[in-house]
Amino acid sequence: MEKPLHLNLLASKPPVAGLQSGSKLRMGPGRKRDFTPLPWSQYFETMEDVEILPFCSVKHSFTPLYTFRIYSSGSHGPVLMLLHGGGHSALSWAVFTSVICSRINCRVVAMDLRGHGDTKVKNPDDLSAETMAKDIGKVVEALYGENPPPIMIIGHSMGGAIAVHTAAANHVPSLLGLCVIDVVEGTAMDALNSMQNFLRSRPKTFKSVENAIEWSVKSGQIRNVESARVSMVGQVKKCEEPLSSPGVSRSISEGIIEEEEEDEEGGESNHKRKKEDDQEDCLLSFSPALCQNSSCWLVRTLRHLSFRLTQCKKQLLMSDLSPIGVDRLDKDLTIGQMQGKFQMQVLPQCGHAVHEDAPEKVADALATFMVRHKFTEFKEGFPW
Repeated sequence: MEKPLHLNLLASKPPVAGLQSGSKLRMGPGRKRDFTPLPWSQYFETMEDVEILPFCSVKHSFTPLYTFRIYSSGSHGPVLMLLHGGGHSALSWAVFTSVICSRINCRVVAMDLRGHGDTKVKNPDDLSAETMAKDIGKVVEALYGENPPPIMIIGHSMGGAIAVHTAAANHVPSLLGLCVIDVVEGTAMDALNSMQNFLRSRPKTFKSVENAIEWSVKSGQIRNVESARVSMVGQVKKCEEPLSSPGVSRSISEGIIEEEEEDEEGGESNHKRKKEDDQEDCLLSFSPALCQNSSCWLVRTLRHLSFRLTQCKKQLLMSDLSPIGVDRLDKDLTIGQMQGKFQMQVLPQCGHAVHEDAPEKVADALATFMVRHKFTEFKEGFPW
């Protein structure tokens, strides 16, 4: 019997009203889409686990304190260090990576942050901004030693907050610039309630990775089907504990049906009843660690976010449909933007997962920003 999976915390646009466990979402005839998972290797060149060893002046054999999962592409140019949002993983940058590498000369490093994806640390519950910012510095040092190449940090949501803390604390001495996606100081803490309401509104269980992908698309969690098919793979985990105890809700897959299912003879076929029985024995659930600590780590990460005070070239990308709200920039940020201290661009018709919903638009905005500041060049033959 297949083991159930854990689904990590998703910090994105709230689901469509009414899409709860047990509700039915209908699709019209001929509109069935493919929700099968896509492999990371279709978008990244390499995958590796970077080990962080305890410091010691004498060489011994040590068990790593941390093991960070890294996905990378490219062989020359500045490094784009990609930091995902809360509950997501490095795979949320998959489609974006393939696009940006076709635009400019660059190297891409996308990492699973602590408590996320396939990264393993001894204290995964420590999700403070200070600790996670230090993680970035340790990974950069492990990858490049004492002389790292020029690095541009790009962070989405929680990853954007960590990017700001990393830059402010000078954990990356070769920092070129900073790009923050859909998170800003002042409004970030205001959005805390909507984030927590989203966490509580999510379905409790899923039948399979395919069902998780399907839910993420149909709920508006991720609006790009291709990105959802690779991104959600990094958000679901097999768990050891059975979920057959009393009180566990049925799978979300029971509530998502195709129109043609209702046309089956008898309405409730034996095959369909057997599928529902199997679902009770094999479910996917959200990661309990991130859910239980959501209030703590959201507050600790978003507090004291000083984007405007970081001393580097800065870019802010926002969605016009973001729960944060473009019209809610605080006074200091508004003044800073008018004075040209950072570049802000609003991307239309995409949700909170901006880089997943519109990877081409984000890649174009970032590529133009980096070329304008002479961080890199467009690739030869690219039509600009």
